[in-house]
Amino acid sequence: MLDVAATAGVSVATVSAFVNGTVPVSTELRGRIEQAIRSIGYKRNAIARSLKMGTTKTIGLVIADITNPFFTDVTSVIQDVLHRSGYAVMLCCTDEDPAVQDEQISLLLDRMVDGLIIAPAGDDHALERMLSGADIPIVLIDRICGGINADAVVLDNQRAVQDAINYLISLGHRRIGYISGSLDTSTGIGRLAGYKAALESAGIPISDDLIRFGNFRERDAYNAAIQLLVQSDRPSALFSANNLMVIGVMKAIRDTGLRCPDDVSVSSFDDFPWADVFQPNLTTIAQPVQTIGEQAARLILGRIAHRGDQPPQRIVLSGRLMIRDSCRPVSDSLLDPESAWNGAPHPWFPHAKE
Repeated sequence: MLDVAATAGVSVATVSAFVNGTVPVSTELRGRIEQAIRSIGYKRNAIARSLKMGTTKTIGLVIADITNPFFTDVTSVIQDVLHRSGYAVMLCCTDEDPAVQDEQISLLLDRMVDGLIIAPAGDDHALERMLSGADIPIVLIDRICGGINADAVVLDNQRAVQDAINYLISLGHRRIGYISGSLDTSTGIGRLAGYKAALESAGIPISDDLIRFGNFRERDAYNAAIQLLVQSDRPSALFSANNLMVIGVMKAIRDTGLRCPDDVSVSSFDDFPWADVFQPNLTTIAQPVQTIGEQAARLILGRIAHRGDQPPQRIVLSGRLMIRDSCRPVSDSLLDPESAWNGAPHPWFPHAKE
């Protein structure tokens, strides 16, 4: 900066005012400073500026699974809103591992981010301990953590799944298999609760034989679906608690020689770009991804601009059932136990494990 000032024939204070935008600089001086910067190749020291200004203009974003279209879409929206407000995003992915989450949050805090937006990866107590001394705004998305006093943007997961299961029940389905996500997350808990609530409201007994855990993973969901489909009294419909797991479900249906929706109806949580390209087009629960991302970004910006003791906000949004072609009314053949898979071992399913 001293060299720029000497080359431009101005004071260091004038160069600083121009570089940091703190004081208006005349057009004539601006031109001289810009020319000096180009000739010298001056670059602002971001770290030094952050220490002086008390801000890095950076937000840490911690998501659970970068391969999940839901998280990538939300990330895109958050980054767009923050960019327009002059903030950069430092993105981390926990891969649903609480230990990795601790490491990444520690890294972001060391980098002095101005705020954190987090989709928690289970183990609420560990996350609470990690964030207990963090004196920066925090916003939770998709999932909540009971011990953290922070703003949150989430979906009414129970209501959304209840609507989807009610739709299957309206088509005559009574044996509805459920592929659950991890119960270490609020989303996994809420969605399973919605499944059970719909069955209870319809007077349908809840059977543990129809619930399997796919842990929000395609391979685990494949194994879980196989376990359901090879039962002697297999379900007439399957519900997947997220978009990655439904891929495993569809593969399991194919590998058991069944057809969707002729033999098994399928519905899933999370809409995604190719849901209406699948054959058949998938019936899904669409989350308001644009709204989730925008609200999360605006909450963090609001907290940065107005620090205070205002109570945390919890914004709860609604899902939308997208009815397509993967669900059909129960036929007589589906109700006939003689037509069901006999459950005998099959060489096609070496990866299916109890």
